[in-house]
Amino acid sequence: MTPDRIETFFATLRTANPNPTSELEYSSVFELLCAVVLSAQATDVSVNKVTRRLFPIANTPQKMLALGQSRLENTIKSIGLYRSKAAHLIQSSEHLLARHGGVVPRSREALQALPGVGRKTANVILNVAFGEPTLAVDTHVFRLANRSGLASGKTPEEVERGLLECVPAPYLKDAHHWLILHGRYVCQARQPRCWQCGVAAQCEFSDKTPGPKATPPIVRPGRG
Repeated sequence: MTPDRIETFFATLRTANPNPTSELEYSSVFELLCAVVLSAQATDVSVNKVTRRLFPIANTPQKMLALGQSRLENTIKSIGLYRSKAAHLIQSSEHLLARHGGVVPRSREALQALPGVGRKTANVILNVAFGEPTLAVDTHVFRLANRSGLASGKTPEEVERGLLECVPAPYLKDAHHWLILHGRYVCQARQPRCWQCGVAAQCEFSDKTPGPKATPPIVRPGRG
């Protein structure tokens, strides 16, 4: 995708959703950390259902440890991998209290030292909580970047590097949200909704999905 097309691509997404936000529900950095850890291989909708029960009783590292792993597992068992996720949350709470005074750290290295926190999760925390211009490459971003011609790569790290190189600086802080939302609701895996895509003219995907002619082109806004 050429620089001019990339500029138009992100300008269009910004016009449709000027203030994008995460669809995960949280009210503190620790809650965001927990929600992102729980979101691995789970939908934001399912995570929000769980955290609405969890956060009223365990929204700090101290309260998470007081809840204990057994009760934590019981609280989050409706989502996949709940046992390992519960273990990671307990271990991360211990780590935060022992090394950071119970405060979620702001550095990538410190974040990735937390159990269950990889590069993608650290990128989400740095971007959403601290406003850093990072790009978390989940399955939606990976698919959209490769399909559209924004950035190609065989791994999330390759795609992340490509996006960081091509996304214009004014859009970089919010690009994470725009790409996730667009991949989630429009540029879907099995049948991309090309007929509803406001950036179809910039996209280099050759096999665009036809749709009802009466449907106007839109970019689905997020919760901003």
